[in-house]
Amino acid sequence: MINQKIIQSDVLKYIDIYVLLYTLKNKCGYCMHSIINEIISSTEKRVQQLEMETNPEKKDIMREEKRDIIAAIKEKGLQKKVAVIAEVKPASPGKKLMDIQPYDAARIAKEMERAGAVAVSVLTEPEFFHGSLNNLESVRKNVTIPILRKDFIINKLQLDETRSDLILLIAGILGEELDHMVNLSFNKGFEPLVEIHDRIELERALRTKAKLIGINNRDLRTLEIDLDTTLKLAPLIKEFDLNNSSEHIIISESGLHSRQDIKKVIDAGADAVLVGTSIIKDGDIYTKTKELVDTFDEFEMD
Repeated sequence: MINQKIIQSDVLKYIDIYVLLYTLKNKCGYCMHSIINEIISSTEKRVQQLEMETNPEKKDIMREEKRDIIAAIKEKGLQKKVAVIAEVKPASPGKKLMDIQPYDAARIAKEMERAGAVAVSVLTEPEFFHGSLNNLESVRKNVTIPILRKDFIINKLQLDETRSDLILLIAGILGEELDHMVNLSFNKGFEPLVEIHDRIELERALRTKAKLIGINNRDLRTLEIDLDTTLKLAPLIKEFDLNNSSEHIIISESGLHSRQDIKKVIDAGADAVLVGTSIIKDGDIYTKTKELVDTFDEFEMD
């Protein structure tokens, strides 16, 4: 646990505040923003539909070999390139970015791979992000790099819907179920990416077997973005690994638009970045992805 190591260095008056926040979070379901609550409600309806369906063919898909994201990220570091997980993102709540059908998703993903992306993230949440399982399946058939399924996973049945190499698990939503879902993900052949936003969620993530920790710079309670979230939490993960002879891969998520943003979070300790909106909005998928992958080329020239 990180709390014994980290809290010792904190001012004592903050300890009770963290305990209080932990208690409140567990009582109020992490007090998510209303939009996030709507997404969760929509996801619950999707799960109810899954409970009424059986599709053994989908379960056979899970036996395909997993593409190694951890090795790929480490290799990028050796190449002095940024490990960019580029996202096929049709929309965010209330903001459509691009109409993306399966054919489009494959074309976009191939451009991302050609530009040097270490992996591709594919939105599969249909109502608010306009994603689809068909988009994900099309992408995975057309590229060779690892694929992350980006969705609101709240039930084990969702793990049998389709094949991906990584799957996003949001600590703030899963709460006490996080450890169970991490173990199920491993059993199903996924590499779980556990997303956290604060110390309490980080402590919970570090109690699991997950090796990938995503630091979401967006607060799901307010939807505000602050890159300092990565600057504050990444060193704590590095400290934990140093003290416990462990190794985690840190991925900074949300609010990353420029090379300056990328350098900021990498310098803070992030091993990779997940970027969606800025790549899709740019229009030139290849050029924008390559610009971010080659971030350090610019700063070496300065």
